[in-house]
Amino acid sequence: MFVIATAGHVDHGKSTLLHRLTGMWPERLAEERRRGLTIDLGFAWTELGGRQLAFVDVPGHERFVANMLAGVGTVPAVLFVVAATEGWMPQSDEHLAALDALGVSHGLVVITKADLADPGPAAEQARERFAATSLAGAPVAIGTDLERVRAELLALTGRLPVPDPDADVRLWVDRSFTVRGAGTVVTGTLAAGTIRVGDELEHAGRRVTVRGLQSLGRDRPAAGPVARVALNLRGVDRRHIGRGDTVRTPGVWLDTAEIDVALRSAGALHRQLVLHVGSAAVPVQVRPLGEAAARLRLAEPLPLRVGDVGLLRDPGEHRIAAGVEVLDVRPPALRRRGAARERAAELATGRVSPPDCARAAELRAMGLPLAGLRVGNWVVDPRWWAARRECATAAVRHWADDHDIAAGMPLETLRQRAGLPAAELLPPLLEGTGLQVGDGLVRAPGAGLPARVDKAVRTIEEWLAAEPFRAPEADELAELKLGPRELAAAVRAGRLTRIADGVVLGSGALDRAAGVLATLPQPFTVSDARRALGTTRRVAVPLLEQLDARRVTRRAADGTRVVGSPTGAP
Repeated sequence: MFVIATAGHVDHGKSTLLHRLTGMWPERLAEERRRGLTIDLGFAWTELGGRQLAFVDVPGHERFVANMLAGVGTVPAVLFVVAATEGWMPQSDEHLAALDALGVSHGLVVITKADLADPGPAAEQARERFAATSLAGAPVAIGTDLERVRAELLALTGRLPVPDPDADVRLWVDRSFTVRGAGTVVTGTLAAGTIRVGDELEHAGRRVTVRGLQSLGRDRPAAGPVARVALNLRGVDRRHIGRGDTVRTPGVWLDTAEIDVALRSAGALHRQLVLHVGSAAVPVQVRPLGEAAARLRLAEPLPLRVGDVGLLRDPGEHRIAAGVEVLDVRPPALRRRGAARERAAELATGRVSPPDCARAAELRAMGLPLAGLRVGNWVVDPRWWAARRECATAAVRHWADDHDIAAGMPLETLRQRAGLPAAELLPPLLEGTGLQVGDGLVRAPGAGLPARVDKAVRTIEEWLAAEPFRAPEADELAELKLGPRELAAAVRAGRLTRIADGVVLGSGALDRAAGVLATLPQPFTVSDARRALGTTRRVAVPLLEQLDARRVTRRAADGTRVVGSPTGAP
């Protein structure tokens, strides 16, 4: 299907032309038929050369320009009407300015009422006005020659870009109403993606289900782009959905209330304007950034992506202020001195660099390509990633220098120092660096003890060489300036073995104790073990408990122990 909007000054015969082409009057409202004036959007369709054409008829009166923009905002082509009897008129200018601001480049000009006046002057006026716009070169046909009009319409459909049926759905709603026995129905132009009966879509953060689907007045199981569709929705009341809302693929669109845009055909910009995009019309605050860009703060968030087009309008002065193209839906803050000037220079290039690091789903929601290095669910710039790796390894080295007896650098501290947005990125970042991650810490492998601790530990090792199971007393450790942190560092380095709080023996003390205990008559008591090891209960009891835990020794109900499992035990 091909969807084409009408445009042109009031009473220039847009609706009549559609009736002659399709056999359908596009007006829906009784008041429109009574007054002979299009007020809201109308719809008609036909088939030409085996192709289905749907038309969105828009009002031409200046009081209803907002309705007109809701109709053309999602349509790729236009049928522009100029009456031979009046020629180019004020609303002709405003409609053309809107189409130019939206960047519409496919169109056909039809000179109507050619049976009442010479169509030549109106045709020449249209060519002159179109020449400086995005519709330059649009063909001109005379409305009395319907066969020529139909031929030009077919040629127009052949020039339209091919839409993507696999794209994410975002249907801008232009009508909503209730059908007795069916419930809420919304209509819109499906510009991309495919909708099927039974699909779950999203509206205002809630899931809605497509109960039924119509296109061109017929029930259909599915509809692809471009198409006029009517959706019967379950899960939303008619009062809560209307023109300017969207139904869309769940979880893949980003609602944003602040955007940076490029400006096209910009005149004087007031601070307060209205942004028209899709079928929505939202008041915005405008902050110019250079001559060709601006930051817009929306009165309510919209699901926008990079590349979306719209226009700014001053409703008070009835003029189009500028066309806009979205460059960034997550623009940076402009608080520091010079930030606005730097941002203006970047926007002047017409493109914004993608984030150095973002989740793939976020890039998709922003409308950006997934270009870069994939790291799990993230996409990162390779140069940025390499710089973060260097920063992280340097941060761990500096931490180790400043905290020479610490177990390691806390992961969260390293994440902040490295400038990563999430801790889950640290393990892949540190792959190949030799750094070890565990227990929420990052450490360099084989890190030695600082000289002051090493000297004190050597003293203890000399004592234990003579009496392996005589653990140093608390006052001896204090004299050597070995507190809990220093002892923990010595244990991590494999120089000492922790038996209990404040109780340490030499490396391999448990294996050596097991060898001594194996020579005792079995079973043996704690006192037997204490005498054989030449130590005190302060050491013997926790040492035996550690051997029990390792199943080197086995404790009986009477408190005695044996080395190894008892006879017959598995």
